[in-house]
Amino acid sequence: MKTFALFTLAAAAVVSASAATYTIDTSHSSAGFKVRHLMISNVKGEFTKTTGTVTFDPKNLAASSVDATIDVSTISTREERRDAHLKSPDFFDVAKFPTMTFKSTKFEAAGAGKYKVTGNLTLHGVTKPVVLELSNVTPETKGMQGETRIGGQATTKINRKDFGLTWSKTMDGGGAVVGDEVDITLDLELVKK
Repeated sequence: MKTFALFTLAAAAVVSASAATYTIDTSHSSAGFKVRHLMISNVKGEFTKTTGTVTFDPKNLAASSVDATIDVSTISTREERRDAHLKSPDFFDVAKFPTMTFKSTKFEAAGAGKYKVTGNLTLHGVTKPVVLELSNVTPETKGMQGETRIGGQATTKINRKDFGLTWSKTMDGGGAVVGDEVDITLDLELVKK
């Protein structure tokens, strides 16, 4: 019985040793979003500074995790006045809430090379559970300096009003200036620690 217990501990150590931890490469990653404007078109934007760590083990998803932070003040929609409005108390209120964070609570397989990452998104002082659909996870690759890199893309959809981002105006014919649903896409490049 003692031998079996030692074997089990050794096997667990080998499995957990295969989990790799990576840092988000800010200069090669982006956090983009898309929201409806005037019920006509989509306005796209991005946050240009995302930091954090990802631990990933495709053979033992329970050992995988994400802890990421987005600097909300780096928002860019290619329009200075709109960006200033988005940073104001009407929307993100970056003076009071300078970051948004995501901390995973569960990794699950969702088909060949696809995963569901459940976690808590904190935005504008409100924390809600969200599910990221993770795909296009690349195999590890050597970078220009010999470092090990990996990448992937995660998407989700949130209702901005769930996070207290309620500003909007109603158009003359009905409907809102800014849509409620926001599509989020994260393109991440990671460097192995």
